[in-house]
Amino acid sequence: MGAIAGAWQWLTTAANWAGEKGVWHRLAEHLWLSALCLAFSCLIALPVALYLGHIGKGGALAVNLSNVGRAVPTFAVLVLLTLSPLGTQGDWPTIIALVLFAVPPLLTNAYLGMREADRDVVEAARGMGMSGPQLLLRVEIPLAYPLIMTGLRSATVQVVATATLAALAGGGGLGRIITAGFGNYDTAQVVAGALLVAVLALAVEGFLVLAERFLDPMRGRRRVARKGSRTTGGERSGATGVLPGPAAGP
Repeated sequence: MGAIAGAWQWLTTAANWAGEKGVWHRLAEHLWLSALCLAFSCLIALPVALYLGHIGKGGALAVNLSNVGRAVPTFAVLVLLTLSPLGTQGDWPTIIALVLFAVPPLLTNAYLGMREADRDVVEAARGMGMSGPQLLLRVEIPLAYPLIMTGLRSATVQVVATATLAALAGGGGLGRIITAGFGNYDTAQVVAGALLVAVLALAVEGFLVLAERFLDPMRGRRRVARKGSRTTGGERSGATGVLPGPAAGP
């Protein structure tokens, strides 16, 4: 309880929130670094996953290759990059390590979402004369949206939590509060820094859950389908697709 009480006292001290070494400045650094790493990860993983999922070829190999990175600890990658010539290039060792960490969940979930899209709906759209880009943008991506967002949430929370390692390479972020606490033998500051990272990760997760619901391109159809299933005893026509299915025969 002593450490918790000390952490609370540290967090409620106004001086610890101001200045270049204060919480607000470190929080801004942490968010900027996390956002930058996620942007690079999405630019790398999502186009590859969506294209391979659309054509249905090479996806398993790409997913397996990306998952190899999960076997290597991010800390080990960061240390190796810091000791390399990249170690003199500012935050680049941290950015590369976090991008390698974030790509697998993004790539895997987006590819699986594309491949698990309702094939009947996809074929119906193709039969209506949709081109490849139209099929991708108007049918496959909306159907894959839940899994794409699951991968994005997973990658985001992992990056936000792991970005504390940037402090070990001389970077900024909330990790600097923790390392400063270790350097000063201040357990309360270490616990306070850890609590800040945990609260930030939870807040980001909650924000993404709300954003996922609000931005869902099929939100209206799913709501109508749920209402229809309750009133018709479970009939779910159109609940999983963008296009209505063919009419039943006589």
